[in-house]
Amino acid sequence: MQHIKKAYVSLVLAALVTGCGDKKEEAAADKPASQVAAKVNGTELTVHQVNYALQRIPNLDKDQAKPASLQVVRNLVDQELVVQRALEEKLDRDPRVVQAVDSARRQILAEAYMARKLGTPSEPSDGEISEYFNSHPEMFAQRKIYRLQEVSIQAPKEKHDAIRKQLEASKTLNDFLAWLKAENLPAKVGQAVKPAEQLPAAVLPKLAQMPNGQALVANAPNGLLVLVVADSQAQPVTLEQAKPAIARALQAETRQKAAKAELDALKANAKIEYVGEFADAGTETTAAAAQPAAAKAAAPAADADADAISKGISGL
Repeated sequence: MQHIKKAYVSLVLAALVTGCGDKKEEAAADKPASQVAAKVNGTELTVHQVNYALQRIPNLDKDQAKPASLQVVRNLVDQELVVQRALEEKLDRDPRVVQAVDSARRQILAEAYMARKLGTPSEPSDGEISEYFNSHPEMFAQRKIYRLQEVSIQAPKEKHDAIRKQLEASKTLNDFLAWLKAENLPAKVGQAVKPAEQLPAAVLPKLAQMPNGQALVANAPNGLLVLVVADSQAQPVTLEQAKPAIARALQAETRQKAAKAELDALKANAKIEYVGEFADAGTETTAAAAQPAAAKAAAPAADADADAISKGISGL
Protein backbone atom coordinates (compact mmCIF):
# COMPACT_ATOMS: atom_id res chain seq x y z
CA MET A 1 0.00 0.00 0.00
CA GLN A 2 3.05 2.26 -0.09
CA HIS A 3 2.08 3.67 -3.49
CA ILE A 4 -1.28 4.72 -2.03
CA LYS A 5 0.36 6.66 0.76
CA LYS A 6 2.57 8.42 -1.78
CA ALA A 7 -0.56 9.89 -3.31
CA TYR A 8 -1.14 11.87 -0.10
CA VAL A 9 0.76 14.97 -1.23
CA SER A 10 -1.20 15.03 -4.47
CA LEU A 11 -4.42 14.77 -2.52
CA VAL A 12 -3.44 17.73 -0.36
CA LEU A 13 -2.66 19.80 -3.44
CA ALA A 14 -5.96 18.85 -5.03
CA ALA A 15 -7.77 19.91 -1.89
CA LEU A 16 -6.02 23.28 -1.88
CA VAL A 17 -6.97 23.83 -5.52
CA THR A 18 -10.63 23.03 -4.91
CA GLY A 19 -10.99 23.55 -1.19
CA CYS A 20 -10.54 27.26 -0.74
CA GLY A 21 -14.26 27.86 -0.87
CA ASP A 22 -16.71 27.68 2.00
CA LYS A 23 -16.60 24.12 3.38
CA LYS A 24 -19.56 24.76 5.61
CA GLU A 25 -21.73 25.53 2.58
CA GLU A 26 -20.66 22.27 0.96
CA ALA A 27 -21.49 20.37 4.13
CA ALA A 28 -24.93 21.96 4.24
CA ALA A 29 -25.83 20.63 0.80
CA ASP A 30 -28.01 17.55 0.95
CA LYS A 31 -26.36 14.40 -0.40
CA PRO A 32 -27.66 10.83 -0.41
CA ALA A 33 -26.19 8.89 2.48
CA SER A 34 -24.76 6.32 0.05
CA GLN A 35 -22.57 9.03 -1.49
CA VAL A 36 -20.89 9.96 1.80
CA ALA A 37 -17.68 8.13 2.69
CA ALA A 38 -16.81 10.02 5.89
CA LYS A 39 -17.51 13.21 7.82
CA VAL A 40 -14.91 15.48 9.40
CA ASN A 41 -16.30 18.14 11.73
CA GLY A 42 -19.51 18.04 9.71
CA THR A 43 -17.82 18.29 6.30
CA GLU A 44 -18.68 15.37 4.06
CA LEU A 45 -16.15 13.41 2.06
CA THR A 46 -17.85 11.73 -0.86
CA VAL A 47 -17.57 8.43 -2.70
CA HIS A 48 -16.77 10.46 -5.82
CA GLN A 49 -13.65 11.79 -4.11
CA VAL A 50 -12.64 8.26 -3.17
CA ASN A 51 -13.21 6.96 -6.70
CA TYR A 52 -11.23 9.84 -8.20
CA ALA A 53 -8.27 9.05 -5.95
CA LEU A 54 -8.49 5.33 -6.78
CA GLN A 55 -8.37 6.11 -10.50
CA ARG A 56 -5.00 7.77 -9.97
CA ILE A 57 -3.41 4.67 -8.42
CA PRO A 58 -1.52 2.81 -11.17
CA ASN A 59 -1.97 -0.92 -11.75
CA LEU A 60 -4.64 -1.37 -9.11
CA ASP A 61 -6.20 -4.83 -9.41
CA LYS A 62 -9.55 -5.99 -8.08
CA ASP A 63 -8.08 -7.74 -5.04
CA GLN A 64 -6.49 -4.47 -3.92
CA ALA A 65 -9.54 -2.29 -4.57
CA LYS A 66 -11.22 -2.69 -1.17
CA PRO A 67 -8.17 -2.16 1.07
CA ALA A 68 -7.04 0.63 -1.25
CA SER A 69 -10.39 2.42 -0.92
CA LEU A 70 -10.17 2.22 2.87
CA GLN A 71 -6.66 3.67 2.79
CA VAL A 72 -7.82 6.44 0.46
CA VAL A 73 -10.62 7.36 2.86
CA ARG A 74 -8.14 7.53 5.73
CA ASN A 75 -5.89 9.75 3.60
CA LEU A 76 -8.84 12.00 2.74
CA VAL A 77 -9.76 12.32 6.42
CA ASP A 78 -6.18 13.26 7.30
CA GLN A 79 -6.11 15.70 4.44
CA GLU A 80 -9.41 17.29 5.43
CA LEU A 81 -8.23 17.81 9.00
CA VAL A 82 -5.15 19.66 7.77
CA VAL A 83 -7.11 21.68 5.19
CA GLN A 84 -9.68 22.75 7.76
CA ARG A 85 -6.94 23.97 10.08
CA ALA A 86 -5.23 25.76 7.17
CA LEU A 87 -8.47 27.54 6.33
CA GLU A 88 -9.00 28.50 9.98
CA GLU A 89 -5.58 30.11 9.92
CA LYS A 90 -6.50 31.84 6.64
CA LEU A 91 -3.64 30.25 4.75
CA ASP A 92 -5.80 30.30 1.63
CA ARG A 93 -5.14 34.08 1.64
CA ASP A 94 -1.36 33.73 1.96
CA PRO A 95 0.17 35.15 -1.26
CA ARG A 96 2.44 32.13 -1.70
CA VAL A 97 -0.48 29.73 -1.32
CA VAL A 98 -2.60 31.79 -3.71
CA GLN A 99 0.20 31.68 -6.29
CA ALA A 100 0.68 27.92 -5.84
CA VAL A 101 -3.06 27.26 -6.19
CA ASP A 102 -3.26 29.45 -9.29
CA SER A 103 -0.24 27.72 -10.83
CA ALA A 104 -1.76 24.27 -10.16
CA ARG A 105 -5.11 25.39 -11.55
CA ARG A 106 -3.52 26.72 -14.75
CA GLN A 107 -1.52 23.53 -15.24
CA ILE A 108 -4.60 21.34 -14.70
CA LEU A 109 -6.66 23.40 -17.14
CA ALA A 110 -3.93 23.38 -19.80
CA GLU A 111 -3.51 19.60 -19.51
CA ALA A 112 -7.28 19.07 -19.57
CA TYR A 113 -7.62 21.15 -22.75
CA MET A 114 -4.84 19.27 -24.52
CA ALA A 115 -6.19 15.91 -23.36
CA ARG A 116 -9.64 16.73 -24.74
CA LYS A 117 -8.34 18.31 -27.93
CA LEU A 118 -5.78 15.66 -28.83
CA GLY A 119 -7.56 12.56 -27.57
CA THR A 120 -5.77 9.21 -27.55
CA PRO A 121 -3.32 8.58 -30.41
CA SER A 122 -4.18 5.62 -32.59
CA GLU A 123 -2.19 2.41 -32.29
CA PRO A 124 0.79 2.39 -34.68
CA SER A 125 0.79 -0.20 -37.44
CA ASP A 126 3.10 -3.21 -37.52
CA GLY A 127 4.91 -1.53 -40.41
CA GLU A 128 5.55 1.63 -38.40
CA ILE A 129 6.80 -0.41 -35.45
CA SER A 130 9.15 -2.44 -37.65
CA GLU A 131 10.49 0.71 -39.30
CA TYR A 132 11.21 2.28 -35.89
CA PHE A 133 12.91 -0.92 -34.72
CA ASN A 134 15.15 -1.11 -37.78
CA SER A 135 16.08 2.59 -37.69
CA HIS A 136 17.22 2.45 -34.04
CA PRO A 137 19.58 -0.56 -33.79
CA GLU A 138 21.40 1.05 -30.84
CA MET A 139 18.20 0.73 -28.80
CA PHE A 140 17.13 -2.75 -29.88
CA ALA A 141 19.08 -5.15 -32.13
CA GLN A 142 22.43 -3.73 -30.94
CA ARG A 143 21.31 -2.63 -27.48
CA LYS A 144 23.98 -2.41 -24.77
CA ILE A 145 24.29 -1.87 -21.05
CA TYR A 146 26.83 0.89 -20.42
CA ARG A 147 29.04 1.51 -17.42
CA LEU A 148 29.83 5.19 -17.64
CA GLN A 149 32.09 7.62 -15.87
CA GLU A 150 30.53 11.09 -15.91
CA VAL A 151 32.17 14.46 -15.37
CA SER A 152 29.78 17.40 -15.21
CA ILE A 153 31.71 20.63 -15.73
CA GLN A 154 30.49 24.16 -15.03
CA ALA A 155 32.16 26.39 -17.57
CA PRO A 156 31.40 29.44 -19.75
CA LYS A 157 31.23 28.92 -23.53
CA GLU A 158 34.57 30.60 -24.13
CA LYS A 159 36.24 27.78 -22.16
CA HIS A 160 34.61 24.90 -24.04
CA ASP A 161 37.25 24.57 -26.79
CA ALA A 162 40.07 24.57 -24.25
CA ILE A 163 38.33 21.88 -22.21
CA ARG A 164 37.88 19.66 -25.25
CA LYS A 165 41.53 20.06 -26.24
CA GLN A 166 42.70 19.30 -22.71
CA LEU A 167 40.57 16.16 -22.51
CA GLU A 168 42.10 14.89 -25.74
CA ALA A 169 45.59 15.69 -24.47
CA SER A 170 45.11 14.08 -21.04
CA LYS A 171 46.42 10.54 -20.59
CA THR A 172 44.11 9.74 -17.68
CA LEU A 173 40.86 11.09 -16.32
CA ASN A 174 42.69 12.06 -13.14
CA ASP A 175 45.03 14.24 -15.19
CA PHE A 176 42.04 15.92 -16.77
CA LEU A 177 40.37 16.49 -13.38
CA ALA A 178 43.58 17.99 -12.00
CA TRP A 179 43.66 20.43 -14.92
CA LEU A 180 40.03 21.43 -14.30
CA LYS A 181 40.85 22.11 -10.66
CA ALA A 182 43.87 24.20 -11.61
CA GLU A 183 41.64 26.21 -13.98
CA ASN A 184 39.05 26.74 -11.22
CA LEU A 185 36.38 24.97 -13.26
CA PRO A 186 33.93 23.21 -10.90
CA ALA A 187 33.33 19.57 -11.80
CA LYS A 188 31.26 16.73 -10.35
CA VAL A 189 32.38 13.16 -10.98
CA GLY A 190 30.09 10.16 -10.89
CA GLN A 191 29.60 6.65 -12.19
CA ALA A 192 26.48 5.03 -13.51
CA VAL A 193 25.29 1.83 -15.13
CA LYS A 194 22.57 2.55 -17.67
CA PRO A 195 20.84 0.57 -20.41
CA ALA A 196 20.50 2.19 -23.81
CA GLU A 197 16.89 3.27 -23.24
CA GLN A 198 17.89 5.41 -20.26
CA LEU A 199 20.38 7.48 -22.25
CA PRO A 200 19.53 10.63 -24.25
CA ALA A 201 18.57 9.77 -27.81
CA ALA A 202 20.84 12.57 -29.08
CA VAL A 203 24.06 10.90 -27.88
CA LEU A 204 23.14 7.21 -27.87
CA PRO A 205 24.11 6.53 -31.53
CA LYS A 206 27.62 7.88 -30.84
CA LEU A 207 27.96 5.98 -27.57
CA ALA A 208 26.93 2.77 -29.33
CA GLN A 209 29.87 3.11 -31.74
CA MET A 210 32.48 4.04 -29.11
CA PRO A 211 34.99 1.45 -27.86
CA ASN A 212 35.58 1.08 -24.15
CA GLY A 213 37.77 3.85 -22.76
CA GLN A 214 36.71 6.44 -25.30
CA ALA A 215 35.31 9.77 -24.12
CA LEU A 216 32.44 11.85 -25.44
CA VAL A 217 31.92 15.55 -24.75
CA ALA A 218 28.45 17.07 -24.95
CA ASN A 219 26.86 20.39 -24.19
CA ALA A 220 25.06 20.65 -20.85
CA PRO A 221 22.89 23.44 -19.39
CA ASN A 222 25.72 25.08 -17.44
CA GLY A 223 28.78 23.83 -19.28
CA LEU A 224 29.92 20.47 -20.61
CA LEU A 225 29.40 16.84 -19.80
CA VAL A 226 32.14 14.26 -20.35
CA LEU A 227 31.06 10.63 -20.68
CA VAL A 228 33.68 7.88 -20.65
CA VAL A 229 32.56 4.40 -21.66
CA ALA A 230 34.26 2.35 -18.97
CA ASP A 231 32.58 -0.85 -20.16
CA SER A 232 29.64 -2.05 -22.22
CA GLN A 233 27.83 -5.34 -22.65
CA ALA A 234 25.56 -6.34 -25.50
CA GLN A 235 21.98 -7.12 -24.45
CA PRO A 236 19.86 -6.98 -27.61
CA VAL A 237 16.07 -7.20 -27.65
CA THR A 238 13.89 -8.71 -30.37
CA LEU A 239 11.20 -6.93 -32.33
CA GLU A 240 8.54 -8.85 -30.42
CA GLN A 241 10.03 -7.80 -27.06
CA ALA A 242 10.35 -4.19 -28.18
CA LYS A 243 6.85 -3.79 -29.66
CA PRO A 244 5.11 -2.36 -26.53
CA ALA A 245 7.88 0.19 -25.89
CA ILE A 246 8.00 1.21 -29.55
CA ALA A 247 4.22 1.62 -29.68
CA ARG A 248 4.36 3.92 -26.65
CA ALA A 249 7.24 5.90 -28.15
CA LEU A 250 5.42 6.37 -31.46
CA GLN A 251 2.21 7.41 -29.70
CA ALA A 252 4.14 9.91 -27.56
CA GLU A 253 5.82 11.29 -30.66
CA THR A 254 2.48 11.64 -32.42
CA ARG A 255 1.00 13.37 -29.40
CA GLN A 256 3.93 15.78 -29.12
CA LYS A 257 3.61 16.76 -32.77
CA ALA A 258 -0.14 17.27 -32.42
CA ALA A 259 0.36 19.32 -29.24
CA LYS A 260 2.92 21.54 -30.98
CA ALA A 261 0.60 22.02 -33.97
CA GLU A 262 -2.27 22.97 -31.66
CA LEU A 263 -0.08 25.39 -29.70
CA ASP A 264 1.22 26.96 -32.93
CA ALA A 265 -2.37 27.45 -34.10
CA LEU A 266 -3.34 29.08 -30.80
CA LYS A 267 -0.35 31.42 -31.03
CA ALA A 268 -1.18 32.34 -34.62
CA ASN A 269 -4.65 33.48 -33.56
CA ALA A 270 -3.56 35.30 -30.41
CA LYS A 271 -2.13 38.73 -29.70
CA ILE A 272 0.99 38.15 -27.60
CA GLU A 273 3.16 40.93 -26.20
CA TYR A 274 6.37 40.52 -24.20
CA VAL A 275 6.96 43.54 -22.01
CA GLY A 276 9.92 45.26 -20.35
CA GLU A 277 12.82 43.00 -19.42
CA PHE A 278 10.99 40.09 -21.05
CA ALA A 279 10.76 41.81 -24.44
CA ASP A 280 13.26 39.37 -25.98
CA ALA A 281 11.34 36.27 -24.82
CA GLY A 282 9.39 36.06 -28.05
CA THR A 283 12.38 36.09 -30.40
CA GLU A 284 13.29 32.90 -32.21
CA THR A 285 16.83 32.74 -30.81
CA THR A 286 15.84 32.96 -27.16
CA ALA A 287 12.92 30.58 -27.64
CA ALA A 288 15.20 28.04 -29.32
CA ALA A 289 17.77 28.39 -26.56
CA ALA A 290 15.15 27.88 -23.85
CA GLN A 291 13.77 24.68 -25.35
CA PRO A 292 16.91 22.53 -24.99
CA ALA A 293 17.37 23.81 -21.44
CA ALA A 294 13.88 22.65 -20.53
CA ALA A 295 14.51 19.28 -22.14
CA LYS A 296 17.79 18.86 -20.31
CA ALA A 297 16.06 19.43 -16.98
CA ALA A 298 14.39 16.08 -17.54
CA ALA A 299 17.41 14.40 -19.17
CA PRO A 300 20.41 16.59 -18.43
CA ALA A 301 23.04 14.26 -19.85
CA ALA A 302 23.58 15.92 -23.21
CA ASP A 303 22.16 17.44 -26.35
CA ALA A 304 22.87 16.77 -30.01
CA ASP A 305 26.13 18.75 -30.02
CA ALA A 306 28.35 15.89 -28.89
CA ASP A 307 31.92 15.11 -29.94
CA ALA A 308 33.65 11.79 -29.40
CA ILE A 309 37.31 12.05 -28.45
CA SER A 310 39.13 9.75 -30.86
CA LYS A 311 41.71 8.31 -28.48
CA GLY A 312 40.93 6.39 -25.35
CA ILE A 313 41.41 7.79 -21.87
CA SER A 314 42.17 5.80 -18.73
CA GLY A 315 39.53 5.90 -16.03
CA LEU A 316 39.76 7.04 -12.42
